Amino acid sequence: MSSSNLRSAFLFISRCVVAGLAIACVVFLFRQAFPSSLGSTRQPPASYADAVAASANAVVNVYTTRLVTGVDDSGLLRTTQQVNLGSGVIIDADGFIVTNYHVIQNAGEIRVQLADGRIATPTLVGEDSDTDLALLKVDLPDLEAIQLGRSDQVRIGDVVLAIGNPYGLSQTVTQGIISATGRGSLRLTTFENYIQTDAAINSGNSGGALINTQGELIGINTAVVSREENIQGISFAIPANLVSGVVQALRRDGRVPRGWLGLTMGALTDEGWQQVGLPPDIGVMLIEVVPNGPAWNAGVRRGDVLVSVNGKRVQTGQQALRTVASFQPGENLSLDLIRNGARWQTVAVAGDRADAESPP
Repeated sequence: MSSSNLRSAFLFISRCVVAGLAIACVVFLFRQAFPSSLGSTRQPPASYADAVAASANAVVNVYTTRLVTGVDDSGLLRTTQQVNLGSGVIIDADGFIVTNYHVIQNAGEIRVQLADGRIATPTLVGEDSDTDLALLKVDLPDLEAIQLGRSDQVRIGDVVLAIGNPYGLSQTVTQGIISATGRGSLRLTTFENYIQTDAAINSGNSGGALINTQGELIGINTAVVSREENIQGISFAIPANLVSGVVQALRRDGRVPRGWLGLTMGALTDEGWQQVGLPPDIGVMLIEVVPNGPAWNAGVRRGDVLVSVNGKRVQTGQQALRTVASFQPGENLSLDLIRNGARWQTVAVAGDRADAESPP
């Protein structure tokens, strides 16, 4: 072959190589930008064993005993010892354990059993019935704490795992998906913002961990719709972001200080809003104002419509309750209201919700 032919062949091969590399680069970039368009879909893991392994050792069994007085079959008044089962989650290596308030409520004795079999009597650091959370502490070495996740980043359809102690069967894992977020108006606690899941939650699971597929805590399992109604697959967990805030307050103060105005807010029908001459999304109707409470002392009265608190619009009673509670007792709260169709403003000094609910 002549030198000119060799040169031509070499140039032809070089052009083919360059063209092939160019096409490969284009395909690579296209796959990065549009992975599903070429059939490259993300596959779910074949097993969630890694997620369980990363978190299960932080889930503990909680056993409580309490004295219960009642009338027996013979009509005599007797006092018996009742044993209850629940779960808890180690949230840091110092020994702090979060569980449900209803798990340890009125308990005469509390015991926890770790995943490695160790048993301890914890100290009750604090409790918060308004969110159904309680904080315990054990003094043990070599504790494995769970990794906290972001409950505000979960999505409907995400796979979740529930780890707990159902029916005393020690650690049990169930799997499901997130069915809904921000569930409220269930009348289970004062402040409700539940994650709804179809992962099986049974008696003894209360206080256990709801985790994502990375093994991070996204919720504390707390409730299930009554099985007496033949309803299955509807369970609720307290979101991890709420848990984190409550735990910080309990560690600091042993309680959760919350603002209080002494207001009871009710929902009206569209017809009811028309009667007061307002659209239904303008605010919340005040159906009761506690005499000599913070709002009363600021001039607020029954029948007023609360539009905003410190500039934050309120559209439901639960939202307004959470907004007020997010402020500290003693803070000044600017209230925007409507009375007889006219807008007006006032300033109220937030009281302490815990003091307001305590018996005199």
